Amino acid sequence: MPIEKAREVAENEGLDLVLMNGNGNPAVCKLMDYGKFKFDSIKKEKELKKNQKIVELKEIQLTMRIDQYHINFKLKNAQKILQDGDKVKVSLRMRGREQAYSQNAVEVVNNFVEALSEYGTIDKKPEIMGRNVVVVIYPKKTK
Repeated sequence: MPIEKAREVAENEGLDLVLMNGNGNPAVCKLMDYGKFKFDSIKKEKELKKNQKIVELKEIQLTMRIDQYHINFKLKNAQKILQDGDKVKVSLRMRGREQAYSQNAVEVVNNFVEALSEYGTIDKKPEIMGRNVVVVIYPKKTK
């Protein structure tokens, strides 16, 4: 239909002529109440945002000479974080001469990750980055 006729029909019915696809040949237009269309699209976007779960990354820091009591305390915190559906970044900072014993640091992190194995999984093994040993634990999917 020619654009002049489409404008005339839209004016007679009290609707708006909205360009849906200007790249097509011919261009695709639609007769609608544009205010209602805009309101409905904003409402749908809000509904989609409300249903989204934003996954956060929370960090737990360890040391090489950490006591078992403190490990248990940090394990409980990590379990809560993973059960809430967030990721946990476990980092262990080595100080001074501790850097010479980096394998012990990796072992401490591995033990921590192993204790959390029923709550989360890891993609990569603990990685030594300079003075830190870092690993990210992802929550297990629950259905």
